[in-house]
Amino acid sequence: MFELEKRPTASTRGIVDPSAARGGFELVRLAPAPDLADLVERHWVVRWDLPPGEEFTQVVVPHPNANVVAEADGFAVHGIPAGLFSRTLHGSGAVLGTKLRPGALRVLLGTPDAVRPGLVLPAAALAADGGEGARVADVEDAGRRAVAAARAGDDVGAVAAVTPLLRAVAGRRRSARSGVALARVARVLGGVVGGELGPDAGVADLAALAGTTPRSLQRLFAAWVGVSPKWVLQRHRVHVAADLIAADPGFPLVDVAAAVGYYDQAHLSTDFARAIGTTPAAYARRCAASRAAVSPLVPTPGPRA
Repeated sequence: MFELEKRPTASTRGIVDPSAARGGFELVRLAPAPDLADLVERHWVVRWDLPPGEEFTQVVVPHPNANVVAEADGFAVHGIPAGLFSRTLHGSGAVLGTKLRPGALRVLLGTPDAVRPGLVLPAAALAADGGEGARVADVEDAGRRAVAAARAGDDVGAVAAVTPLLRAVAGRRRSARSGVALARVARVLGGVVGGELGPDAGVADLAALAGTTPRSLQRLFAAWVGVSPKWVLQRHRVHVAADLIAADPGFPLVDVAAAVGYYDQAHLSTDFARAIGTTPAAYARRCAASRAAVSPLVPTPGPRA
């Protein structure tokens, strides 16, 4: 059996223009209960308090993960978005999200349709089989309590509101088959994100990590994740490239391309624009402007006597 990495990640990968994001909302991440770490990567809380009449729009470049999200408008299950995800914030509020591990949504929903791109369902779908401890009323109440706790600044309480629901559903729907499938997927994703493979790795390298063939790996991801191994590699490269640019907008783009495994800058530009909606050069200009706007003014030293 493969061993799962069970610590929650803490990177900003996927958050477009992270310097601007820090001025728009607060993001807190929390580890899941140990008995749910095979299905849950982490919980997250987003909290904001904007001046009257102002709004803030955040764009996210999705990872191969589904989320269960409790917010004022309802409690819902979100599969991997078909494209960019954006949300415009007004006034004040809070959201509790549970970022599932790749493939975990199929386990919790118990249906192959869980991997459909752009899937959005009421969280009550988790109680579709009427199992004990996960009635529709219980699901909706858990979402309301999670939002109330998050708004009050009680992040631990927000997570505690949804954990029994996730535990009840997982207890009914886990199986030996799903455990093996998710462990193989986790082995591949861990190798990609953890840097075990070189930046120019291909699908065959991912298959070797999982001890299978490229074709079998493609079938595994199609059945359990909803995106291909090639998509995972390309998306990871774009995430890392965006991180490098955001951290240093002056980083030469040809060097960014080489650092994330592209043979030339043109191929990076194509994948980057497809995923993020803008070219690396335009993104660098945006990040530079945001960094300048949020950086404290530092007095220029005067001449020495």
